[in-house]
Amino acid sequence: MPVVVWADAALNIQVTGLFRDRAVVEINGNRQLLQVGESSKEGIKLIAANSNVATLLVNGKQQQFPLGMQIKSEFAAAEAGPIVSLWPTNGMYLTSGSINDFSVDFLVDTGASAIAMNAPTAERLGLDYLQAPRVRIRTASGQTTGYQVTLDKVQLGEITRHQVVAVVVDGNSPEVALLGMSFLKNLDLQRQGERLDLIQKF
Repeated sequence: MPVVVWADAALNIQVTGLFRDRAVVEINGNRQLLQVGESSKEGIKLIAANSNVATLLVNGKQQQFPLGMQIKSEFAAAEAGPIVSLWPTNGMYLTSGSINDFSVDFLVDTGASAIAMNAPTAERLGLDYLQAPRVRIRTASGQTTGYQVTLDKVQLGEITRHQVVAVVVDGNSPEVALLGMSFLKNLDLQRQGERLDLIQKF
């Protein structure tokens, strides 16, 4: 099962060094040197800096930070979005989710342009795929025929997307549904060592 966490509701921000067009910014104890136009990994952007003050873009608002001043900035979790964290199994990121509220096992596949599932899975989900447009699909073993459908709802942990394009492949392959780019394209994918974080954008 995926592990679901939310972005921190608050950030402690302090400017500990000031230079022309540069600033040393400490965010929750993590010190970073930013140049004007750069953003920290937490999304804090340096707008301007001189020897007296740094102007930061925090949560969509510009704020001025004199040297040594510490501010606790509140962030709405809904703006940052939920995060689903996955760890590999034999080098693959496998997880459980749902399609149209039916449970489905997924293999995260950034090389797949869309969610892809085999015909038995589509039948279990009640998809009337045989009435859908036929498409040609390229796989590792060659080309095959599939059907392009639109899924009403796809959910992975707390991440939910609606009206997601998918393809149903004739036969029993792929054995596990592929979670392709039609779902992943609106997410931020970040690696932290072996861990893969899927972060919903708004």
